[in-house]
Amino acid sequence: MTDSVVEGMTDVKQATKYVKETENVAEKYSSLTVSKNSDMNMNVGELPSAAFTAVPTLKSVKKIQFANAEDKKQEFSKYPTKAGRRSLSRSISQSSTDSYSSAASYSDSSDDETSPREKTQANTHGSSDFCVKNIKQAEFGRREIEIAEQDMSALISLRKRAQGEKPLAGAKIVGCTHITAQTAVLIETLVALGAQCRWTACNIYSTQNEVAAALAESGVSVFAWKGESEDDFWWCIDRCVNTEGWQANMILDDGGDLTHWVYKKYPSVFKKARGIVEESVTGVHRLYQLSKAGKLCVPAMNVNDSVTKQKFDNLYCCRESILDGLKRTTDVMFGGKQVVVCGYGEVGKGCCTALKALGAIVCITEIDPICALQGCMDGFRVVKLNEVIRQMDLVITCTGNKNVVTREQLDRMKNGCIVCNMGHSNTEIDVASLRSPELTWERVRSQVDHIIWPDGKRVVLLAEGRLLNLSCSTVPTFVLSITATTQALALIELFNAPEGRYKQDVYLLPKKMDEYVASLHLPNFDAHLTELSDEQAKYMGLNKNGPFKPNYYRY
Repeated sequence: MTDSVVEGMTDVKQATKYVKETENVAEKYSSLTVSKNSDMNMNVGELPSAAFTAVPTLKSVKKIQFANAEDKKQEFSKYPTKAGRRSLSRSISQSSTDSYSSAASYSDSSDDETSPREKTQANTHGSSDFCVKNIKQAEFGRREIEIAEQDMSALISLRKRAQGEKPLAGAKIVGCTHITAQTAVLIETLVALGAQCRWTACNIYSTQNEVAAALAESGVSVFAWKGESEDDFWWCIDRCVNTEGWQANMILDDGGDLTHWVYKKYPSVFKKARGIVEESVTGVHRLYQLSKAGKLCVPAMNVNDSVTKQKFDNLYCCRESILDGLKRTTDVMFGGKQVVVCGYGEVGKGCCTALKALGAIVCITEIDPICALQGCMDGFRVVKLNEVIRQMDLVITCTGNKNVVTREQLDRMKNGCIVCNMGHSNTEIDVASLRSPELTWERVRSQVDHIIWPDGKRVVLLAEGRLLNLSCSTVPTFVLSITATTQALALIELFNAPEGRYKQDVYLLPKKMDEYVASLHLPNFDAHLTELSDEQAKYMGLNKNGPFKPNYYRY
């Protein structure tokens, strides 16, 4: 299901469920909204006094021991066997990703083979209510978080403004998102605003181990590590939700897995829960299904279809991170490559724009005639996947659907074709069908597998069909600041809303809230907004402080 389809579904909801600004956090924030050019800085406005009338050591490096000259002569005179070449290649490829970057999580190789579930660890405060790869990595993770904070000034500004009032005091938030340095800034902001948090990962490959350790050291109960098994994934979610003497009253989800688990195993949690905040296409689709079936027990906030998420995270983030993920994993040259992008929603648009700019020959697949027409007008050929699959060098999925690329299509791909997914869920590529006796899996480097057919054909599968950018590389911190600020405001709004404002249904953030989030990020660009005159505002029928667009407006 494309982003545009979901957007269409939500328009009706938006028109019928829009809450008056005078009754929500967005209006309370209006006094802080930038209205004059001279006020375009992060100190604009003062936090009103009412309780939420405003929104709120690296380890030593081992020396390399070189062999003596005679040993080297003997070693290089030997021609390695096929197995030896493969081992050497894998070793070199693996080392190319093991750097001190947020994409390749720093870790102590001595304990890589030991499951964190089998370890007994405690932070410096004596707490062991967490499960991470190695708590000793906390210092390095703290540095990663500090770097992220530098490019998330709007979220930090929100933290400083609202932490005195503690608008989330009493909130017990259980979260299931990617655990990265950027997410850590969000989590620590929620804690600073008064919330208690327990956290797990929504993707088995995206966790930065050192960041998880830093969060655990700071007192956040984190259950996540990079490279979890499926069993580990659900075990971590269960540990977050099921703990003695603590019950969540807010859920922050990315993909719907946490919400699904609570409904399945701990439905009593919803008796006290104030609401759910969901940020992905997949998770939002599941919420609408629950709502349609009358099974949604609490109000839910659809962050994915807020303008600040849809138009910035989905579009601009993917426009940059798709190239980063592909380069880090495959070193591919894009110029002249035949590429098909399945889905032309905001994620697909970002991917296509980036690939086209580097000289790739891009075509798209679509189910939605509106998105398809957009693709045509942007210069992309709209095709059926079966028509072009044999010629493609690169296949990218970003629909949020399942079985977008089937086994039959994988069988028809040419030798060396790269297959990856930019959607949230790992259901878009039929990876399960590739785990069959006649096919051989060869891991060539981290998150890169060669699937070898009996005739010798190889297909390059990235991240086992999971989200490419967060599994194999990083994403731009600034864009995540926009999404994280939106999530924080959604949590504050739901938690502080008076009883009866929100029913057991799915809601969009008010337009005023989107505009406020955008205004917080403009100072980073030294941007100066034009202010309407009284005459202009009256002519347009607008409030000078916004909102400036109707709910149905599509940016």
